[in-house]
Amino acid sequence: MLGGYRIEGRRAADIAADVERAVGSGELEPGQLLPPMRELAVELGVNPNTVAAAYRTLRERGVIETAGRRGSRVRPKPATTGREHIRVDVPAGVRDVSHGNPDPAQLPSLVGAFTFAAEQSDREPVMYGDDPVEPELARIARAELDADGVPAGPVAVASGSLDAIERVLAAHLKPGDTVAVEDPGWGSLLDLVPALGLRVTPVRVDDEGPLPDDVRAALESGARALIVTDRAQNPTGAVVSGTRARALRSVLRHHPETLLIEDDHGHGIVDQPLHPLAGTTRTWAFVRSVAKAYGPDLRLAVLTGDAVTLDRVRGRQRLGPGWVSRITQRAVARLWSDGAVDTPAVASAYGARRDALIAALAERGVAAHGTSGLNVWIPVPDETGAVSRLLHAGWAVAPGARFRLRAPPGIRVTVSTLTADETGPLAEAIASASGPAPVRGYV
Repeated sequence: MLGGYRIEGRRAADIAADVERAVGSGELEPGQLLPPMRELAVELGVNPNTVAAAYRTLRERGVIETAGRRGSRVRPKPATTGREHIRVDVPAGVRDVSHGNPDPAQLPSLVGAFTFAAEQSDREPVMYGDDPVEPELARIARAELDADGVPAGPVAVASGSLDAIERVLAAHLKPGDTVAVEDPGWGSLLDLVPALGLRVTPVRVDDEGPLPDDVRAALESGARALIVTDRAQNPTGAVVSGTRARALRSVLRHHPETLLIEDDHGHGIVDQPLHPLAGTTRTWAFVRSVAKAYGPDLRLAVLTGDAVTLDRVRGRQRLGPGWVSRITQRAVARLWSDGAVDTPAVASAYGARRDALIAALAERGVAAHGTSGLNVWIPVPDETGAVSRLLHAGWAVAPGARFRLRAPPGIRVTVSTLTADETGPLAEAIASASGPAPVRGYV
């Protein structure tokens, strides 16, 4: 059953830790069936309730999954084998276009904003029990959300998009619930969902966002939540169009109990209009991060949603970190009020780099996707071979496996710092690497 591996431990925590360690080391592989609880209890000489508690812990951590009488198995993609490990080590002299970061030259200076925020905090220090949200930040955020058609709702602040999404999922779902996610999609999110003990069901994506038929099938099959990226989808650059938004709203109206989470992390670097889905279901959250436009190290995202969801998120936040630094919030509010980022100019710069690479690839017979944002997604027949050959040619790209569940193979190129002189050579290298491997003859 376990290929000869013997689970050890007398306490539930020890049993769970032993299984998790074995999964992480590869001694227990994805899909392996664990012993029935009573059988393992007899083998270990413990109460069956102890084993049941250990298995429950493993399910909540996303290490195993249980399917009734069919028993418990190691998850196909356990949380202990994160996608962050699926990356290319970039040797010296190799150009790195795999990182997913914004162009530092497009980020605003933070000195003035933080000086202002520090001076304000000297005059008005924030103490325990004070409002966790900076009023000016909330005012500006809410005004922009109103202008974009996002329904009215309270505003909260989290430590980035992933923190916000995790809090919203935890506020409504329990281990074993299913979440519909984009495929290909954000690798960190694809790791987070199973780490919370939740199941994932993939929804295909084209240049206009998630496919309505896939969303319908996922919800009809029991998915309790749907996560959608509105703009600058990672890795494909998809933007939810007006037509697609109407189709998705039509699907969601038939499933009003669905928890809908929208991620608009492209705000500030994308000039395409927003077509929000928020408000179509009873429970929803809309998240905006400042990472791509103002800098990843700010670790700040604003979110709004229905009153129940936001109350649960803020209540749980009070029991943990309490709040995101009001100094940082004041600095971001200052950046916003000063217009520190020229969104049309930034979007144009990134758009020119994406379009140039996509056009150069098209000239060489290679199809690619990148409607918005920092990245270009390129389908390839042999992902591992393409990554390897590109590395040999002096280019480090992101393996598509970091972003895929069932989607076909591909590679992701971050164009944020790509220069005009590099575009042609990179396209040539991709065209060469994405074809069949050369046939070698031996004598």
